[in-house]
Amino acid sequence: MAVFLGFPEPGSSTDEYPRPGLLIEPAELAKADIAKEFVVLDARDKTKYEQGHVPDARWVDHAAWSAGFGDGDDAEAWSKRIGGLGIEQASKVVIYDDGPSKDAARIWWILRYWGVENARLLNGGMTGWKAGKFPVGSGAQSPDPAEFTATPQAARLATKGRLLEALKAKSLQIVDARSEGEFCGTDKLKNKRAGAIPAAKHLEWSDLIDKQTQRFKPPAAIRDLFEQTGIDVKKPTATHCQGGGRSSVMAFGLELMGAKDVQNYYRGWGEWGNADDTPVEPGKAK
Repeated sequence: MAVFLGFPEPGSSTDEYPRPGLLIEPAELAKADIAKEFVVLDARDKTKYEQGHVPDARWVDHAAWSAGFGDGDDAEAWSKRIGGLGIEQASKVVIYDDGPSKDAARIWWILRYWGVENARLLNGGMTGWKAGKFPVGSGAQSPDPAEFTATPQAARLATKGRLLEALKAKSLQIVDARSEGEFCGTDKLKNKRAGAIPAAKHLEWSDLIDKQTQRFKPPAAIRDLFEQTGIDVKKPTATHCQGGGRSSVMAFGLELMGAKDVQNYYRGWGEWGNADDTPVEPGKAK
């Protein structure tokens, strides 16, 4: 059996993700005829990008996107921001960073929220690219702006109000992607209150990623994690963390494993843990 960095190659008969198209392998993107089909976005720090990147990759300002999302209601600004990267409605986009995909996943989720249907992550990110010894480009890319009309996909975004209603109706599975300390209430960070949303399942976002390769773990390993945590990919789900990044990785992982109704509570505990009308309870350690 062929093996890439310790995992079965995508499409092997042993096991595959239910939605493998959400990932692209470095070896695949390294093919010139494949690469020309994609807009490639580098979500790393700009200094790292300038030192070397996937050929023809365009730098995306993760910090600005993170802070600028807000309530997901400024379509005009996001039309300009996304279009400014040369992305059109029909563009195929690949995003990467050089860590466990937290920054790349946030960019992926924001693009999907604003209507970019064909967006995926580079499995292993820059770590995987370098491990494969593929060419590294230099110099900043300045793409021509494209016409893009940002259209919010409301079903992808959970809000405090929607979660409060869901708790009463027991209509949503809530997955907390934060650390165990945050979930259990022993790590308050800078929030007024610490703990968990009642009945939330807990699975730390980084558990989906292999620490050495920065690749998503094999399907069987992720299935085991979901089973151990009581996460059902068939149920409507809302993920959350402190502020949208870690929960984007969890939302991606759920969709990768076949979940079809996944919302990201983007404002997360930064809102929930500082509000006066939200129920909080200590989460239970594993």
